[in-house]
Amino acid sequence: MSRSRARHILRTATPEPLKKLLRPLRDRFRGKSAAELDYWRDRHAAEGGRFENSHYERLMLGMAGERDAGFLAGKIVADFGCGPRGSLMWADSALLRIGIDVLADRYADEFPDDILSHGMLYVKSTETVIPLPSDSVDVVFTLNAMDHVDDFPAMCREVLRILKPGGEFIGSFNLEEPASPCEPQQLNETVIREYLLGRLEVRSYRACDRPAEGSPYAPFFGDEEPSYSPGNEGVLWVRARKPVVG
Repeated sequence: MSRSRARHILRTATPEPLKKLLRPLRDRFRGKSAAELDYWRDRHAAEGGRFENSHYERLMLGMAGERDAGFLAGKIVADFGCGPRGSLMWADSALLRIGIDVLADRYADEFPDDILSHGMLYVKSTETVIPLPSDSVDVVFTLNAMDHVDDFPAMCREVLRILKPGGEFIGSFNLEEPASPCEPQQLNETVIREYLLGRLEVRSYRACDRPAEGSPYAPFFGDEEPSYSPGNEGVLWVRARKPVVG
């Protein structure tokens, strides 16, 4: 039996609760990229061999505070730390949709049918450089990805570099979540402001405590204004603009 076949059998035969219990122990002894790729293999198998991505539209429009994708019409849009799900398939009014990820080439090898069906240009980033021209992207999204990077200040500089003057950054950050092998950054409002938001014009800033159960994003869709107690684990949603100089 091949090694890849054995891995597939283990992934599909192991109950999901046991996987969740064992994953932190497994990740501790493996490299970050290998552990993240294993996570996506698990999800792909659990979802029947085809990634589900319909939830991204509601989440990303919620982050942006928009009702539909009309604000992206004719724009170059990117998602930093996109994963292999096709996170921008919903943004079909955009001129170009770019998924940026350090594992983009591995996703193409592992999940070619998914990747080729997303209508997106996937770009492989390194841990310090995004290989796109400066001032080339109108809107940069990122959803729970900035805590996955090894060098947070460097990646903030790169996100700012590729964003056009007048372009928009729309992001979701996990706050005060303990660092792990796959998510080595424990982010907080001060660090995010120092390396990223302090260089942008913030248009919308919303934070909430992480709910005890259910989706961590649920408070943003409730009837009441979300609230956050600094120091607690939580989620930050922000929309900001890169200043136009001159």
